[in-house]
Amino acid sequence: MHYSYSKSWDFCVLPAGILLTLSFAPFDYSSFALIALAILFASWRNVSAKRAALRGYLFGLGAFGSGVSWVYISMHDFGGANVFGSSLLTGLFAGFWALFPALSGYLSVKTIPINKGFARVVGVPAVWILIEYLRGYWVLNGFPWLHVAYSQLEMPLAGYIAVAGVYGTGFILALTASIVVEIVWATASADILLTVNHSYAKSAFPSSLRIMQAVEHCRGGFLSPAQIKPPLHLIMMLAVLWGTGGLLRNITWTHQIGPPIRVSMIQGNIAQDQKWRPENKISTLLKYKKMTEEHWDSQAIIWPETAIPAFLDQVQETFLAPLRNNAKLHNTDLIISVPVHDRPIDQKYNAVITIGKDEDIYRKTHLLPFGEYLPLQPLSGFVLNMINIKLGNFTAGTASQPLLKAGGYPFITLICYEDVFGDLGIRGLPDAAYLVNVTNDGWFGNSIEPHQHMQMARMRAIETGRFLLRATNTGMTGIVSPKGEIVSQAPLFQETALTGTITPMGGMTPYARWGDKPVIGVMVILLLGFMGYSWFFRN
Repeated sequence: MHYSYSKSWDFCVLPAGILLTLSFAPFDYSSFALIALAILFASWRNVSAKRAALRGYLFGLGAFGSGVSWVYISMHDFGGANVFGSSLLTGLFAGFWALFPALSGYLSVKTIPINKGFARVVGVPAVWILIEYLRGYWVLNGFPWLHVAYSQLEMPLAGYIAVAGVYGTGFILALTASIVVEIVWATASADILLTVNHSYAKSAFPSSLRIMQAVEHCRGGFLSPAQIKPPLHLIMMLAVLWGTGGLLRNITWTHQIGPPIRVSMIQGNIAQDQKWRPENKISTLLKYKKMTEEHWDSQAIIWPETAIPAFLDQVQETFLAPLRNNAKLHNTDLIISVPVHDRPIDQKYNAVITIGKDEDIYRKTHLLPFGEYLPLQPLSGFVLNMINIKLGNFTAGTASQPLLKAGGYPFITLICYEDVFGDLGIRGLPDAAYLVNVTNDGWFGNSIEPHQHMQMARMRAIETGRFLLRATNTGMTGIVSPKGEIVSQAPLFQETALTGTITPMGGMTPYARWGDKPVIGVMVILLLGFMGYSWFFRN
């Protein structure tokens, strides 16, 4: 096999990774995700597996180095680490996650029969999605940040979300990029009969033409728009994929099951470095109490994650009991996030309680690695102690917990980054009428993280076909419609209460019914089939 080691690709892939970051909130250049993947997939053509891994790693460094650098703020500003330690850990963090695009490149070259067009076009996206799934669910309890599907919330491909979730939508996007690369290679081959005139191609898919030019430029040549005449069958594939997404986007999968509910979300805007100081405990509690009393006309009032800077048993009688009585008096339910300390077994939980008409507790099941528990012990504990970072040590709640209820309807509870996992968003369906997410992105200051996190939370509303109520400490507090649209949103870093109405929803989207299993199953079957094909003809 002839391997191409064009130096231009090595210089293209790292900026392509940065382009991927720009496709997400708050930048929202959604088409950049398609361009970035097309450049990456093209760089894997006609190279060795090691070279593909190197280019994948450079791409990952560009993406994660720019897209998740906000971890520096949490470690330096609030975690107690010095500049050197924070910088080192941030670099290691980005470098670790960059291994996954590298693995995608390596496996794509090793397992996909590149001399077969169908395998080449479909196999690389399948590998990409399987590696995203590995990173998003299984490694260090999952880190699904920068999954490519999240960039498409405003695009026609968003129609696939309610059907196939993050990984199905991501596959369609990656498949689009792979088709575009195939078009470039086919167009550049002298023995391809060009059957589509330029005027049709330009009017049907002008954005693809620009992507082709970018890919061809990195490839070492340059095609002008007049020279690009893509094969008709590939253009038709793109039209069908994107047209179907647009049609699916117009389908309403769920239905209203009751009258509107008036809700209020309290954004206390307590500075993260002040939140847990003992001298600020009383003032924090009084602030939330005062802001709550101004909204007794709401049927449900929601406080952000760990709004109470104390364990439940420390405030149960002195602070929560009077609130409970007032909530019952006004026919209101309070949804409050508070840490719970179960004694005498000494287990701590990140939890949400409801008080008022309906009372119960939910203990967080999916803990944040290095924030709420330490994986890879004892090595991780030793390293963090060396650079003076002290983190929480929580216990995960059981997987099967009853739904909490407020405003007369049960709801799905998502604490902190539980809202970035699709499988957690659909548990309890179809019984749940809406979703509640409480979080605290104050750990990341005025960075791009709160915007990215809100974008990911919006995906859960589309997947379930239900309203999402999001209460945060410093932002972004908001109400999200079943279509993923932000109905209303509180400003960042302002003490405020956001009030609005939602409708309780019933029914099931296809994704809520099936989850990720069908998509991942198809990806595995495709990959195994391609691997078997390669092995058979090689032997």
